[in-house]
Amino acid sequence: MKTNLLLLAAGVCMSVAACTSNGSKKAADSSAKGDTAAMAATDTTKALKPAGPAPSWAPTMKPEMQVVIEKLASYGDKPIPELTAVEARKNHTPTDAVMDVMKEHGIAKPVFNVDTMGKDIPVDGGTIHLRVYTPKTNASSYPVIVYYHGGGFVIANLDVYDASANVLADKTGAIVVSVAYRLAPEHKFPVAHNDAYAAYKWVVNNAASIKGDAKKIAVAGESAGGNLAIATAIKARDSKTMVPTAILAVYPVAQSDMNTTSYIKYGNAKPLDKAMMGWFVKNYLNSMAEAKDPRISLVTANLKGLPPTTVINAEIDPLQSDGMMIVDKLKAAGVTVDSKKYDGVTHEFFGMGAVVPEAKDAEEYAVAQLKKAFGM
Repeated sequence: MKTNLLLLAAGVCMSVAACTSNGSKKAADSSAKGDTAAMAATDTTKALKPAGPAPSWAPTMKPEMQVVIEKLASYGDKPIPELTAVEARKNHTPTDAVMDVMKEHGIAKPVFNVDTMGKDIPVDGGTIHLRVYTPKTNASSYPVIVYYHGGGFVIANLDVYDASANVLADKTGAIVVSVAYRLAPEHKFPVAHNDAYAAYKWVVNNAASIKGDAKKIAVAGESAGGNLAIATAIKARDSKTMVPTAILAVYPVAQSDMNTTSYIKYGNAKPLDKAMMGWFVKNYLNSMAEAKDPRISLVTANLKGLPPTTVINAEIDPLQSDGMMIVDKLKAAGVTVDSKKYDGVTHEFFGMGAVVPEAKDAEEYAVAQLKKAFGM
């Protein structure tokens, strides 16, 4: 059914997030790099063997990825489309699965040379929370990465994506500002987009207060957060705010047609499937007409003048075509683009470097691209 159900949803909060509606608060900021950091890149990845055959919807799935998916399925949570947003936020996440796999297989948690602190900032209609990850290197100033988590704008929080923020800060030597934008259905479109831009603008105007270099600020995000990263860069350009130094978009939501090649091929994939998309869309959008808004359908937006952009895609992902389409559109608009597609892995693999080799490679690739943009 071609109803422009908009993949906007994706970033499924590592699929089924155990989280609160407004993201992590300050009480968790100082300890965030503990358990959830377990997902980030490490040099001691162990070989993992799945319990059964590869699923019919992903015969090419890598064994380590399959172990994570098997663990996620073992929790027996109800499918997201059968739940309310509040209920869905209590489901297990791929983050939980990775942490349990590590415990069961004796995989050590990586240690990050990063400090965290919380910061609340005013936005239109309220406040949002930022978690600031600062490398413990005693530099006088650092480049900054403004990071947007996934979750379909409905579920997920800073903790669910803590590993990604930690590894980016630790490995790039840059400050990462992770943004707890407000979630739907409590806050409908375009609140998340407005919050994302407000957070970026706050960083531009207040970089020195967090030891950031105001001339070197990138935006990054996963899935729904990848959409926010690109949309924020567009808004900055149009608002005459400093354009970001670079964009990192990991399997970004980029358009609203759910009949793309990858949507058809991987419509039953996990942790993100087509049925979930309709649920996310109903929760986030005020009407289906908004699916064509260029903030959501990025492939129809004016992309000229955007900074160097890196796009990371997963093979076993309904959003694979989205990522490929936005790469083509960015190139056509004259933007410098670099991209990689990782075979045998699913949506949400980024940040699982402790157990999935492809994820570790993707993290290292993202870090290298950001460091190049920062001139590091």
